[in-house]
Amino acid sequence: MNSTIAGHPRPSGGIELYAWLFMRISGLALIFLALGHLVIMHMIHTVDHIDYQFVAGRYAGLFWRGYDLAMLLLALIHGANGIRYLIDDYTRPGKWRKISIRALYAVTGIFAVMGTWVIVAFQPR
Repeated sequence: MNSTIAGHPRPSGGIELYAWLFMRISGLALIFLALGHLVIMHMIHTVDHIDYQFVAGRYAGLFWRGYDLAMLLLALIHGANGIRYLIDDYTRPGKWRKISIRALYAVTGIFAVMGTWVIVAFQPR
């Protein structure tokens, strides 16, 4: 059964089905993660209150590191998968599509490693 959502039919199987499902699940998870971030960082606390000590206090435990890491990686992979859909839609199969997708994966991997490193290796002074 191929239902159509936003003009894209649901794939019948394989890796494309998992990518399609990931977009829906990660999008839903990101709504809650981003809204939680917005409320905590911009509504409960003011810009005057958020400084190094605030971040160091948050990162003293594992919960906020995990929260930020989940939000970072889900958003990064969700966005990269969306760009991959655009590349597939707007480039012809061949050399340029392969180059574009490989460059996208490389940039995504670099940002994932850098962001993960910052969150995991942060040591309060």
